[in-house]
Amino acid sequence: MKNTKQRKKKLDGFSVISIAVALLMIIFIGSAIIAVLIGGFANLPEALQSEETWFSIKLSLITATVSTILIVLIAVPASYAFTRTKMPFKKASEIVMELMMCLPYLVLGLCLLILFSSGFGDWLKDMGFKVVFDQKGIVIAQFFVNLPFAMRMVRTAFMQVDERLEVIAGMLGASKWKQLITILLPLSRNAIISMLVLTWSRAIGEFGATLMLVGITRMKTETLPGSIYMSISCGDTGMAMASATIMLIIAVAAMLITNKLNEPPKYYRMSGENK
Repeated sequence: MKNTKQRKKKLDGFSVISIAVALLMIIFIGSAIIAVLIGGFANLPEALQSEETWFSIKLSLITATVSTILIVLIAVPASYAFTRTKMPFKKASEIVMELMMCLPYLVLGLCLLILFSSGFGDWLKDMGFKVVFDQKGIVIAQFFVNLPFAMRMVRTAFMQVDERLEVIAGMLGASKWKQLITILLPLSRNAIISMLVLTWSRAIGEFGATLMLVGITRMKTETLPGSIYMSISCGDTGMAMASATIMLIIAVAAMLITNKLNEPPKYYRMSGENK
């Protein structure tokens, strides 16, 4: 036993280098975040007194919430189609979704701008649904940027569920809809809630596609990332750090919720002792 413990305590050269690289990365990233937080908290009281800051917070929260709801409504049935049906052109559809994940957000925003600046966009505008340079465009940009990410999470969760459970339920008379509601969704619950929280926090931080499709106009299409961009452009680093601090607080809250949901369940020995 002692020899085994001594072997475990010994570190080879590669392990030491790996630990040093990991610690250097953490120190570098941590110092950058701490620098932003120090300046951000110092300027936070002034920022929270600004009507413009509250407008950007409110707009970010509303658009992120709306886009996340739309993503959930699309990602769940679409992921079911990918994992539980023989949908046509499945491989081609998977390639398109993967491509959307790989595209730079500015390029994706350009694609959306071209689409909604075409006759289709003019038709939507005539119907009262303006997208380009409008707040609704923020929701559209967040939706298309985060949908592939959300679908990847939901598809992975669905694939990890044993299909035999659904087959047995079907043999007992359960419809496909009932199988989804009573088996697939409950067993994927934590993954879906984690997807919802992470998608929401990513939507709040979305900037590239929004910039291309909607632009940044003060007190009109100014989200929190847009507020940071405009503050830096005007040389107001303090307000930029304050907005970044607000976004960091939101990101930390989302991370804590996700980690809590993904905690492995506690299990006990036969004696009842917590393992």
